[in-house]
Amino acid sequence: MTTFADSLKKEIARVARKELRDELGALRKAALQQRSEIAALKKQLKAFQTQVNQLGRARAQLARSAPLAASAAGSGAPRGKPGRKVVFTAERLKTQRARLGLTQEQMAKLLGVSSLSIWKWESGGAAPRASRVPKVLELLALGKREALARLVPEAP
Repeated sequence: MTTFADSLKKEIARVARKELRDELGALRKAALQQRSEIAALKKQLKAFQTQVNQLGRARAQLARSAPLAASAAGSGAPRGKPGRKVVFTAERLKTQRARLGLTQEQMAKLLGVSSLSIWKWESGGAAPRASRVPKVLELLALGKREALARLVPEAP
């Protein structure tokens, strides 16, 4: 009878292992999928943290340049709608330069900077110093005739 009992135990263990193998396969698959989802969420979280840090730095930079822009507003700098801040953007500078029909060299001459600076500002590789922002914003408000008149040196 022990041989029958041993055989029965072995068969039960074999069937149990077979059943467990299918269950474990499904569990492993679910665990693998969850791990990949966790990895994707970690990447997304890191990207969001980077964005938050960049926005924080930009906000701090704007806060530092806001008093300068406010003091320059009284000195002939362009004014936006009440309650709206006029902000420098690379795209605005590039669009305005194209609208005025100026080269980067001519734009640089108007602002008193190098043409490399204009290129960097337009490509978004750099931003103008806070002391330059009011003059840039003033230039963004100029018309084509005014800009060309400023480029032509006055004869004595």
